[in-house]
Amino acid sequence: MVAHCLLPKLKDLPSDAGVYFMHDRTGEILYIGKAKNLRKRVSSYFAPSQRHSNRIALMVSQIRDIDFIVTDTEAEALALEANLIKQHQPHFNVLLKDDKKYPYVCITWSEKYPRIFITRKRRIKNKSDRYYGPYTDTRGLRHTLDLIKGNFPLRQRPKPLHKDRPCLNYDLGKCPGVCQNLISPQDYHQIIEKIALIFQGRTNELVSQLKQQMERAAENLDFEKAAKYRDQINSLEQLFATQKVALPDDTISQDAIALAQDEQHTCIQLFQIRAGRLVGRLGFYTDNGMETEAGEILQRVLEQHYQQIEPLEIPNEILVQHPLKDGEMLMEWLGEKTGKKITITNPQRQIKAELINMVEKNAYIELEKTQKSALANLEAMEDLSHILHLHHFPKHIEGYDISHLQGSNAVASRVVFIDGQPAKQYYRHYKIKNPTITIGHSDDFLSLQEVIRRRFSGNDPHPDLVMIDGGKGQLSAVCEVLEELKLMEKVKVISLAKKREEIFLPRQSQPLPTDAEQAGVQLLRRLRDEAHRFAVTFHRQQRLKASRRSQLDQISGLGFERQKRLLAHFHSVDYIREASVKQIQGVDGIGASLAQNIYDYFHPS
Repeated sequence: MVAHCLLPKLKDLPSDAGVYFMHDRTGEILYIGKAKNLRKRVSSYFAPSQRHSNRIALMVSQIRDIDFIVTDTEAEALALEANLIKQHQPHFNVLLKDDKKYPYVCITWSEKYPRIFITRKRRIKNKSDRYYGPYTDTRGLRHTLDLIKGNFPLRQRPKPLHKDRPCLNYDLGKCPGVCQNLISPQDYHQIIEKIALIFQGRTNELVSQLKQQMERAAENLDFEKAAKYRDQINSLEQLFATQKVALPDDTISQDAIALAQDEQHTCIQLFQIRAGRLVGRLGFYTDNGMETEAGEILQRVLEQHYQQIEPLEIPNEILVQHPLKDGEMLMEWLGEKTGKKITITNPQRQIKAELINMVEKNAYIELEKTQKSALANLEAMEDLSHILHLHHFPKHIEGYDISHLQGSNAVASRVVFIDGQPAKQYYRHYKIKNPTITIGHSDDFLSLQEVIRRRFSGNDPHPDLVMIDGGKGQLSAVCEVLEELKLMEKVKVISLAKKREEIFLPRQSQPLPTDAEQAGVQLLRRLRDEAHRFAVTFHRQQRLKASRRSQLDQISGLGFERQKRLLAHFHSVDYIREASVKQIQGVDGIGASLAQNIYDYFHPS
């Protein structure tokens, strides 16, 4: 039934293409959608004959306002919808999760000499940087990258090893001498552009280029260069041998997408086939289970994926397991993006249907892995709730640890597990500010009290459980702060002692009777070890920064800003020590007198 407040809105909807917004009574966006015809699409939600899934029926019951943006074309509506969903993250839209399960390959085009590396975190700091993936076959991806690094000369280190000469990697032919500018950025970019073709699924183009360059080098009697090209071609053909898919036509290039669902999860697989070879297996994941139409999920994955890649990487044909919700709009948008006709097919028989079946089988394998992991985490949370006599499962757990070296550079960590899995977006580092904690005077109790006070003095939601790395003393110190903040009744806190993996509760002198190998204790151990790792890593970073500056602090006239400029220019104190007065004076803000002081400090004789 249509709410009375919506009737005027529905009448005013235009028949143009565009994007629509569904709002609840508070103004919160429930759903963002696109349409060829806004009036027809939006009105269909409220048609008496329309049969909705439980999820959509719940959404419709909450709609109290409708807004829209008209676009010139359907393709514009599709692109705008994708950007708005990314910005607003509405509850009822299909939201793909970046759960660090699958890695990406990143090429940092924003840098003068780009790097290539594997990462599980997709950062969009620089629009020119390019991410390929996410790949499901991590071992195969590392093999490909190792093969590339073994055959193409690439930058090997983030910073130079020596100030005035290249390292051994240059002599071995593994690096073109980036640190000493022995190769121009333009020439280095050409090497990276070749490698990018592999991750774009355009390896055939790369092999053709290399064969032409090999032939030219041989004609010019440069047999050493020709041999390098030959080795690169052989290594790529070796890679091809593992990528072959049983297709009768070696010229076929397709993307094939399928999914597997249960009540809570959906795992999606996208196979990239180029010239009869499987060049990429991409994986996506969402918490939308069977309540969401399969075609809607596949459409969302394809829209997001094709937005992030270059037009040359998009094949002419896309095979889908289920008909898409707005397949025609997607084809039109892809046609505009690539300048060629793109077809989207839901095959029912013969070779294309067999290919979709293969992708679906792989999606079910990923779903089984997800189910096993979710079940293991559920069992661990259930066991932990029994151990601690909790009324509900500890879905949100926080762990805290302190790290220092005899009181110096004291820091703390907060790690967060949600549903038994690390939620790294909520991790935090803390620098201990207490002035009494200095070199030679450490106090873990005071440090923990400071961190807990800083964490719980605000209005952030409270976790289901807080775990402190330590014994009865650390736990008592934390409880003092929680009592001071009047949170002892609201925040469940425990400590986990390292030696015997003993769990202590507030105001109890004896640990709980537990087995160190039971599931709930294992969950706490994973949390404790992660908190320890996170704290120690941060402490080492702080100590390294302090040690780099400690020598520079002793130089008269060299303040904090000039220290930063020196280190940015020379990269390390060792390089400053080796520099001449003239070289030091070349740093912005360092005059002749100060440059001499710096040189004299490192050369007292």
